[in-house]
Amino acid sequence: MILFILKWQIILFYYTMNFDWLRIIVILIPIILCIAFFTVYERKILAAMQRRRGPNVVGIYGLGQAFADGLKLLAKETIVPSPAHLLIFFLAPLLTFTLSLAGWSVMPLSEGIVIADVSQGILIIFAISSLGVYGIIMSGWSSNSKYAFLGSMRSAAQMISYEVSIGLILMPIILIAGSANLSSIVLAQKYFYFFFPFFPFCILFFISILAETNRVPFDLPEAESELVSGFNVEYSSVTFTLFFLAEYSNIILMSAFFVLLFFGGWLPLYDCLNILPGWFWFSLKVVFIMFLFVWVRATLPRFRFDQLMVFCWKEILPISLIFFVVTIIILSIFVYWYYYSPSFLLLYKFFYAFKAIDKSKIKFWDFFCLCIKSKNGIFKYIYYLIKNK
Repeated sequence: MILFILKWQIILFYYTMNFDWLRIIVILIPIILCIAFFTVYERKILAAMQRRRGPNVVGIYGLGQAFADGLKLLAKETIVPSPAHLLIFFLAPLLTFTLSLAGWSVMPLSEGIVIADVSQGILIIFAISSLGVYGIIMSGWSSNSKYAFLGSMRSAAQMISYEVSIGLILMPIILIAGSANLSSIVLAQKYFYFFFPFFPFCILFFISILAETNRVPFDLPEAESELVSGFNVEYSSVTFTLFFLAEYSNIILMSAFFVLLFFGGWLPLYDCLNILPGWFWFSLKVVFIMFLFVWVRATLPRFRFDQLMVFCWKEILPISLIFFVVTIIILSIFVYWYYYSPSFLLLYKFFYAFKAIDKSKIKFWDFFCLCIKSKNGIFKYIYYLIKNK
């Protein structure tokens, strides 16, 4: 169902490319539908892992359960605590939900399918995810409840801590791709996905986005055992629904972000698979990462809060810093060899004599990929340059 929704999203985007407001609607409405069906998808996977049926009454295969739950929440009475600060109390869920959808403005779903293809897409996603902390803090403070306030403080500490490691993980990706534009990063993976050379970064990034989205085993802000329901304990009806939709929207957003950085976005693993459209591969990869989120929830227990912070500052952060420094050293050695190696300079002078090569126009990433993919990569690259000259 999620694949079907994304398919029609791409088709409608092509027909509305000349209308900015229609493009925004075409992107956001299917995303909201995907959020609704993701709840059913999660419950079905959890049921299969726990050997039970899951939702199977409302609609075909239980697909109508998402709409039934939404209707139930909207029909409930909105209860506001008497000591709450009304303006901030209602503004917090609205801000959280709006920020969860704002990230999709720079997220390319396929080649050319993006609302704003900006050059600093990674930084915008990073900034929007950082602003999400404010909505949670506002909800905890405005509720005038100790449980809600403790949950919001936990969330703020957790999200800020793990954003440091996410920033260190993203820097090598930007250096290799030579751009912070998400479409450029995807196109830089045309030879092989970044998942293979950056496997340690991939694992660290997945752990960090689990903490960033407050998912198991890092769901301390919503710890039912000691905080009842965390920062949203005083919310009900529509306001609670907005928090719920924002959480699942962030999961899908981070899954898409993960796919763009490490799994080549809409690019297939092999060129022979290009017979299928790019949106299919992108959607399939995103659904797989969403499955990993649910799999982790069904498998791992919750951390204690002190374990969570120790794991971030004493394990994740030092490891990501070490891998970052190692990556910089390897790239520096390779760049030095690329520009100053006698063997390469000899080949460069030889072809420069025949005016067949212009070193200023050599694409470093193409050269690097071809050298990695085969033993004779440098000769294939020279042949490629001569042939295209």
